[in-house]
Parts: sequence; structure tokens; C-alpha cells
Amino acid sequence: MGIDQTVEKKTEGGGEHINAYKKRINNALSNDFLRSAMDKFAIAYKESRKNAFADMDTGVDELIAEVAELKKNAVMKNSELLVQFRKKAEECGIQVHMAATADEANRIIADIAKNSGSRKIIKSKSMTAEETHLNHFLEKENLDVTETDLGEWIVQLRHEGPSHMVMPAIHLSRFQVADLFSDVTGKNQDAEIERLVKVARKELRSKFLEADMGITGANFVIADTGTIGIVTNEGNARLATTLPRVHVALAGIDKLLPSLKDALTVAKVLPRNATGQRLTSYVTWITGPSECKTTPSGKREMHIVLLDNGRSKIASDPDFAQILQCVRCGACANVCPVYRMVGGHQLGYIYIGAIGLITTYFFHGAENAKNIVQNCTNCGACKAVCAGGIDLPRLIKEVHTRIQDEDGHPLKSLMLAKVLKNRKLFHGLLRAASVAQKPVTGDTPYLRHLPMIFAKDHNFRRLPAIAKIPFRDRWESIKKEHQSAESIKAVAATSEKSDQKNQKNVKDNDKNIIRVGIFSGCVQDFVYPEQLEAGILAFSKYAQKDKKIILEFPMGQSCCGLPALSMGEKDAAKDVAIQNVNAFKGLKLDYIVTLCASCASHLKHAVPLLTGSILGKSATDFAEKVMPFSQFIYMTGGMDSLNAVDLQDSGNGQNMLKNIDRKKITWHSPCHLCRGIGIKDEPKEILGRTGHEFVKADEEETCCGFGGSFSVNFPAVSREILTRKLNDVEETGAEILVTECPGCVMQLRGGALNQNRSFKVVHLAEII
Repeated sequence: MGIDQTVEKKTEGGGEHINAYKKRINNALSNDFLRSAMDKFAIAYKESRKNAFADMDTGVDELIAEVAELKKNAVMKNSELLVQFRKKAEECGIQVHMAATADEANRIIADIAKNSGSRKIIKSKSMTAEETHLNHFLEKENLDVTETDLGEWIVQLRHEGPSHMVMPAIHLSRFQVADLFSDVTGKNQDAEIERLVKVARKELRSKFLEADMGITGANFVIADTGTIGIVTNEGNARLATTLPRVHVALAGIDKLLPSLKDALTVAKVLPRNATGQRLTSYVTWITGPSECKTTPSGKREMHIVLLDNGRSKIASDPDFAQILQCVRCGACANVCPVYRMVGGHQLGYIYIGAIGLITTYFFHGAENAKNIVQNCTNCGACKAVCAGGIDLPRLIKEVHTRIQDEDGHPLKSLMLAKVLKNRKLFHGLLRAASVAQKPVTGDTPYLRHLPMIFAKDHNFRRLPAIAKIPFRDRWESIKKEHQSAESIKAVAATSEKSDQKNQKNVKDNDKNIIRVGIFSGCVQDFVYPEQLEAGILAFSKYAQKDKKIILEFPMGQSCCGLPALSMGEKDAAKDVAIQNVNAFKGLKLDYIVTLCASCASHLKHAVPLLTGSILGKSATDFAEKVMPFSQFIYMTGGMDSLNAVDLQDSGNGQNMLKNIDRKKITWHSPCHLCRGIGIKDEPKEILGRTGHEFVKADEEETCCGFGGSFSVNFPAVSREILTRKLNDVEETGAEILVTECPGCVMQLRGGALNQNRSFKVVHLAEII
């Protein structure tokens, strides 16, 4: 039976062209069953995982941190553990083989079959075997290989690869399986699940009884006892290790752990994170070959093939060593908004989900990783659930950069990098665009139609026009207005010489003064300046009564740099980061507040990593002062002053609410706010004080599908994620959707207007 016959097609000619990949993505989006199945699973998984961890004495975050630490230590001691395991395993009668490459592992297993006279092979599910394309190799050696995991057997019969690491056939309906089984058996099969399982058992039972060799993977390889551990939900792995006279286990060297205690700790997380189960159905421990009366020795022949395939090189890489902490639970796919739309065949090569976007580069080459690595919204959901504590979003961007450094940078990302590195050029182009856009805006706040350089796929949302006057050009008048109004407590200052004179008049030890630097980001500076103006009013109105806020807006600041990093332009992101740190350098600030959650997360986490070796403590000090708007309002005592207030026209064609109207409002939590910075409850507590009725959306923390360059590169996927999000908001009955990121506003407001939704979309600063 042939498996994954698409492998050769994908690897011919240096990889798939990006347009062909996008076509496959769009085809997946049109698969209604796939979309429905993925949607139901994503919703059910979240609750199942929560319930599975609820009975733990240790908190989920603490347990994951423990697993991450023990896996990290095991990776660091891998060579030592390998020597120890080999010695113990051989003492137990296991023949240990080392394979440097995937081809070498396949050849070793084929030779074991040949030398033992094995012709018929049964195999339990193994992602490592998928990594090496083992079945494909053995079939070329004229060996009969049958997958015995139900899902794996189904996809084998369909000549596909698995679409999930734990649930390989999740993309198929029972009706599709019934049609497949009808073809296999020559009889019309009912689509009832229990009957389909009985058909599979009947067909596979003879394969078990006739098999000469059984092949399994291993979830754990225990160094101090020479034991392997296998975690499954079906009994097929136990049959594969006990019925045939030869047992071969294939495992990556990253599965090595010092002790059984370590393995049991990982086993607490693995099923809970994978499928929301407290314990998987079968946990099997094997220390040496079992009895077999039909062999001369009275024992089965047992082999373990330990695969390197680049893992040693990864372990020595300071950036990527952490990917070997992966426990292969598949949770990163379970929560991925893109996987939810298109399934595993499009969001991975062999390994799927976020970890697959990274490991494909190392295990299967840049040609197979270059497209899929771009198919990420950077929402951070994968990192939040990773049982190995891996910083998956950062490493995805790092792989993207490496691929472009090796194969060449696309023209569009090179142009973006050049523009962002030159702040004056960047801002000059935006100013020019505000004039040049008139033919497509008709003096409305939106682009009525997109220029021809954009594909029609981008018309799924109404895009805002660039503001006629950016915030930085309004700053002087805003400053004067606030200084002259007695009711406004904030004293605005710039980073010019006049600022310095103002600051000299302020005593350094005045505890009643809060010095705040405003980081605008490019979108709020040039597209939504009214959001910043609303934020400044909020600073003034809602600071503690005995506090005075002094505001700074250094003109040397630019884009945060996240768009460049997301497009694989790490050097440009570094240059921009240096510009921004230097722009705020020398200002005596308590906080650097931004109304853009994406900017906040990038400035806090990425800037020190990008510039630490150059700027040292300046980068760290800068990052530590960065704070999102909602956290600042919540922290500085403004909660006591919050109530329903008059809201002015936003400048983008939406008439805001007056305090005479009590409205039903809901919240979309920007990914970089709730996961990037960990701010979850503060914005909702603020909204609860506005006088409006707050209703919680079921998926308030699910990505809106913007993702910066993601929505440009994959507009069809972005559109579907957005639509699902808008449906969730509609179900709340809310009249106002509030969020705290201009990118989310752009996506959600533009989509809501384009789809004639019944609710308005506003920034948090505008609602208060």
C-alpha cells in the first residue's frame, strides 16, 4: 500500500511556487466539511484542555515550565544520555542502531527486515517514520507495509500524509471513510462510526497475525534503564510489539530522557495538551525483547534506531535548540487560526502546526519550508499552549529570515526594508500617499476601490484612507490646547530644546508627576490619529486626582519594526529598533505608553533581542518602560473616574455613542495584548466602568486574521478567519465591538463595514 505519493511531486524542482501553494490553500478553504470539522474541534479542544488540567495539583503553567526545563536539560546532555541508553539497552538485549540521516535510518530498517527474513510489516503511528518517508522507502524494497493506527491506515489507503500529529485523519468525514472502506472490501459499508471501526479491525487483524516485523515509534527513550515508552489511544502498538517475531522502534535522539520519573512528568502534559484527555488509553513501557517461543533464542528480536537527521546540529544552535523540547502533542495546531481554516496538509509538510513551520526547514529543506513559514498570523496562540515552552512565533520569523538570507529576499520585502530603515523616506511616502489617494477615496474616510496593484482578493474589507494630517503634525496644537485648558491636567512637552527648559522647571523628586512618552506606531500616526487624541484625553481625565501627567512625543520615533521582522527582514527591524530606542533616549520617563498592542509586545520583547548586543542596557531600560494603554489607565488609578462619556466623531465616518445611550458592547482581545503581554482582564474591567452593558464573546481571544503581512500574503485565509470572528461578535448581540490595536480595528472595522454587520468597531481609547 503506497503512502504519501505527493512527496516526490512536492520536492521536484526545488519546491512549490508560492502561487501554486496559495491555490492549494484556496482549495482547502472551499472544503466545507474540512472547515466545519476544524471549527468544531478548535472550539471543543479549548474546553477539553481546560477541564483536563483542572484536576491537577500543579498549575498548568508551572507544569509546562517543569516539562520545558527537564526537556531543555535533556537536550543539553543528549550525547551523555545517548551513551548511557545504548549501554543499558544492549545489556537488556536490544540492538541499538545510530542513523545520521533519514535515508540511513530507512536503510537500516530495510536491512533488518532482509536479514531477519521479514516480508510483511505492521506499523503503529510514528511521526518520525513520516519524517523519514519510511513506508515509501520500504515499499520500494518490495516489502508489504501496513499502518495499524486507524487514522494512519485511512490516510495510507488514500495515499496521503497525516493532517495532524495525533489525529491523522481529522480532515475526513465518516462518509468519506465509508466510501474508502467500500472500495477496500468490495462491499458497500455503512457510515456509522462503530461499524467502520469493526471493518477496520477485521481487515487489520489478519495483518497482525501474518506480520514478520512490527515497527513502532517511541515517545520516551529512558537512558538509565534502557526503556522505551509508547503512548497511544489504540491497542495496535502493543500488538505490533508482541505479535511479530521482530520489533523495530524508530525514535529521534530528542526523545532521550534521563529517567522514568522525567518521562512520567511529560506524560502528565502530553495527553492533556494533545486531545484534552487526562490519560491516554495505553501507556506501554518496554525494557528489552519479550518472550517468543517460536524463535531459537526464545526471545523476540528487538532493535531501536535512533535518528539524528540534523538534531545534533539543532541542539548546538543557540536560537533553535529549544525546538527539541517539543513533545509532539500537536497543540500548536489545535489552537492555530490558520490550521483551523485549511487543515494540516496545507499548514505543514510532514510535521504540522507551528512546530512544523520550523522543523520542515531543518528536516526537509528550505524548498519545502519557504511557503508554509509565511502562513502564520503571529498570534502567539501556539506559544501559549506549547507543552515544551518553545517560543514558536519568534522562531518562525527566524526561520523565515534564514531562508531569505540563503535563497534571496523577495523584491517586495527588500523595498519594505529599505523604506522602513529610512524614517524620513517612510514618512514622506505616507504624506505623498495621503494626496495621491484622492482618486480612490473620493474624499471619504475609506478607499472606495483598490488600485490595480492589489488583487481582487484584498477587497474583503474596506481599507481606511491615510489621514490628511498625521498625529505628529497635530502634536503642537494638541500640546498648546492641553496646556491652556485649566481642566486638563496633562502638561505636554516635545523632545525639542523647549522641552528641556520645561523639564528643568519640574523637580525630579516630585512624586505627583508621571512622565509618559507616547509611542504612536505608524498606523495610528498616519491612519488613525484620532485614536491617539482620544488616548491623550483619557490620560488627562482618568489619571489620579493628585497626579499630573507630563507627555513626551519624540519626533524621531518610527514604525515599531514588526512588519519588517514578519517579512523576514531582520536587519531592517534591528535598524528601526535602534532608531526608536535612541528617539526616547535621554528623556526622563516613567513609562512609554502605546495604544497599539502589537507595537507594545514587539517593543517589550523583540527590541531587546534585536538590539541588546548593540545598545546594551539602553534597550532593556526602554523595553521595561513600555506599557499598553489599558494597563496604564488601569494602573494609574483612572478606574475610579471612569463612567459613560460623550464620544466625538472618530474622523473615519463613524458617529460615536453619546452618554445618553446605554449600549451593549463586547471585546476583542488583540493577540499581542492577551498573549504577547499577558493583559487580559484590565481592558474588560475598564469597559465595565463605562456605563455600557458588557457581554463576553465566546472567542474574544481568537485572532482576527490581520497579522500584518499575513493578510497581504494570504488574503483568502485572512478573510475566512475574519468572517468567523465577526460571526462570533454578531452572536453576542453587541452594538459596539471594542479592541486595543489599530491593526485589529482596520481588519474588524473594514470587514464589518464590507459585510454590513450590525455593530460598530472602536478603539478602547475612543469608548472611554
